[in-house]
Amino acid sequence: MPVVRKFARKALVEWECEQRADDVLLCVTELATNALRHGVPPGRGFKVHIYLERVESIIRVEMHDSGGGVVRAADGPPEADDEGGRGLLLVAALADKWGVAERNPGKVVWCEFSIV
Repeated sequence: MPVVRKFARKALVEWECEQRADDVLLCVTELATNALRHGVPPGRGFKVHIYLERVESIIRVEMHDSGGGVVRAADGPPEADDEGGRGLLLVAALADKWGVAERNPGKVVWCEFSIV
């Protein structure tokens, strides 16, 4: 996910919104990884949108994919030796808000960060 992180970092620097950069970049990486692993059918891709809402003082990250499936954070922490299951827990812990919206085809998983 280096390309996605680089894209997000560049946007944050250009917007002079680096105060939550670590949180935003980790969530961008987690959402992009999830989209690639779980949301993208063979031969398809995913789309990343990052918005700065100056009036509302938020950064919004959206990951658009064309796959099916239900998105939800795990009910509890994964076992220590589990290889996955932490991504959306991290997003839920770091972002101020997150959610899922329908898209035809697929879905949008989004998160928001207050920059006040």
